[in-house]
Amino acid sequence: MLKIGITGGIGGGKTTSCKLFELLGIPVYYSDDASKELLQSNAVVKAHVLDVFGNSILDQQGAVDRKTLAAIVFNDKTELDKLNAIMHPAVALHFEHWIKKQTAPYILKEAAILFESGAYQKVDSVITVVAPLELKINRTIKRDGLPKEDILVRIQNQLSDDEKIKRSEFLIYNDEQQLLIPQILKIHSLILNK
Repeated sequence: MLKIGITGGIGGGKTTSCKLFELLGIPVYYSDDASKELLQSNAVVKAHVLDVFGNSILDQQGAVDRKTLAAIVFNDKTELDKLNAIMHPAVALHFEHWIKKQTAPYILKEAAILFESGAYQKVDSVITVVAPLELKINRTIKRDGLPKEDILVRIQNQLSDDEKIKRSEFLIYNDEQQLLIPQILKIHSLILNK
């Protein structure tokens, strides 16, 4: 079974693209969702995060407050590196368990920081989804309600689209000018014929 990574910057349209692949019967592993789930449900991961960041990141119910944690890590690369050092190995292990249950000809591993985390080394090919900066910002404001400044900080913490494109075999333009479905059908066909 082929493992295909799919990446792109915040607001670029990875999830929309993934949903279209799912309509074709392709299972998608959403790394960010898995990370959120592990942070709340995996006692070892949660304990490790609390050891590093302290109990001030907990909400009143004792769950990790992701907004509080995000405010810490997205404003300090050292803190972000500490969090990633905990989360990346946990997500990688979770992915290995997930993939054993899949039977499709290929799967997608969605990850905003596929290259930065090193996860690209464990996939056969990479798809990058790109969109113009202003469109990414507007989508993220609409989706998450984040201020533009916070979005720009997150974008600066990610590899540039140009660098991702150089490292990718496939490219999807999600710029509201080019149709997504024909691009995805073409990539789907190319992967099936690998």
